[in-house]
Amino acid sequence: MKRFVYNPETLSYDEQRLPWWQALIRFVLAAVGAVAVVGAALWLYFFYLGRDLPKTAILRSQNEAWQSRMGVIRHKLDVYESTLRGVEDRNDKVYRTIFALDPLRDSVYADSAATAMQALDLRLDAVQDRINIQMNSLGEVAVVAKEAGDMVSHIPAVPPILPKKGTYNLSSPFGTRVDPVYGVAAHHLGQDIASSVGNPVYATGDGVVEKVDFKFTGYGNEVVIDHGFGYKTRYAHLNTIDVGVGQVLKRGDRIGEVGKSGKVTGPHLHYEVVFKGNQINPMSFMDMEMPVEEYRAMIGKRSAAAVGGPPPSAASMSERQKKQGTNGRQ
Repeated sequence: MKRFVYNPETLSYDEQRLPWWQALIRFVLAAVGAVAVVGAALWLYFFYLGRDLPKTAILRSQNEAWQSRMGVIRHKLDVYESTLRGVEDRNDKVYRTIFALDPLRDSVYADSAATAMQALDLRLDAVQDRINIQMNSLGEVAVVAKEAGDMVSHIPAVPPILPKKGTYNLSSPFGTRVDPVYGVAAHHLGQDIASSVGNPVYATGDGVVEKVDFKFTGYGNEVVIDHGFGYKTRYAHLNTIDVGVGQVLKRGDRIGEVGKSGKVTGPHLHYEVVFKGNQINPMSFMDMEMPVEEYRAMIGKRSAAAVGGPPPSAASMSERQKKQGTNGRQ
């Protein structure tokens, strides 16, 4: 490496050659210095200022794009699952209940995914399975509905009395209550409808009279109608009973009158809906806002269709039951 040094005697620059090892040292020091400056600049840019490496920046951008897409898919899945839950609830609580089909088991999937993508994939599979279950279920309901014929008319779907405002009061509801006679908490198996003695009581669906009972305790004078398809209804504390065991009834046929027989504190009708042996809330099966004119048209149509004269009295029904019991013991 050449080096020039000023010579004051000759007033000129004389060439001065350095030893090779000094030149090597200087070169190494310069290279190390350059590397140090470049390293410091990179450290300052990427670590101190938090800038990404080019490859990292590309991967981060791609990851953000995928996360955004997955967020959109998750939101759509939330909407679809919410809609599907509504279909499942309606299918179980309305369609399958109406046609006396067993409720479907809940579809459950285990979220054992290791990554967000796997979790999303599991949710998609679960939604697909639930859709398939509902499609099969609705197909089953369609077959039963086609074969059931007039099944809908058998379901207890109207109030047992004329729903005219001011003529009744919904007193003790279905569920836990304080017993009005004993004063202790007890499960009430039906809906009490307070009304005046003599207010007519009507069948809430087509069926066959399964039980007629006259007594001074418990339910008092009661009627039980078997509607088929797993449904029965009970009408208790009646004043009079106008039907007998084995009698075929249609919705809107008169079965008796509101009374205060049995364990009561006042005149009312105790009305129960029984499905497959279990009492369920009757208010789920009757609309007390049903137009009075529509209800009167229903019972008027049944009265006009009645054949064989007026319905038998409670006394004649009781006598028939006694005879049936006597014949059964012979």
